[in-house]
Amino acid sequence: MIHITIETIPHHEQRYDTVGDWTHDALGNLTIRISDLDNWRYEVLAAIHELVESTLCSHAGITQKVVDLFDLNYKGDGEPGDDPKAPYSGPHCLAMGIERVVAAVMGISWSKYEETLDNLPKWKQG
Repeated sequence: MIHITIETIPHHEQRYDTVGDWTHDALGNLTIRISDLDNWRYEVLAAIHELVESTLCSHAGITQKVVDLFDLNYKGDGEPGDDPKAPYSGPHCLAMGIERVVAAVMGISWSKYEETLDNLPKWKQG
């Protein structure tokens, strides 16, 4: 049995400039860390994205190490997972689709949600 933990943290405490991050410990437990967005619905959307992405990566044999190597060295614009060269672009894109569907069902404006994400303070390591 694994444990899944989802926590909201100050944005500057993320490992790198991201709204959501997932890690596995040595026992396979999953921790998802979401930046504080001052809106629980937005935080749940980001957590759903990370849960789906990490699950699909695990299922496909794409390790956290592979994802971290790409993300931590990414030099492009936008989300690393949106880059077709990302080794986890498939799981990321499916997670994004599910995130959008849940947002629509909840009546959340995708443009306002994205604006909130884009307007997070400049990231700095905590």
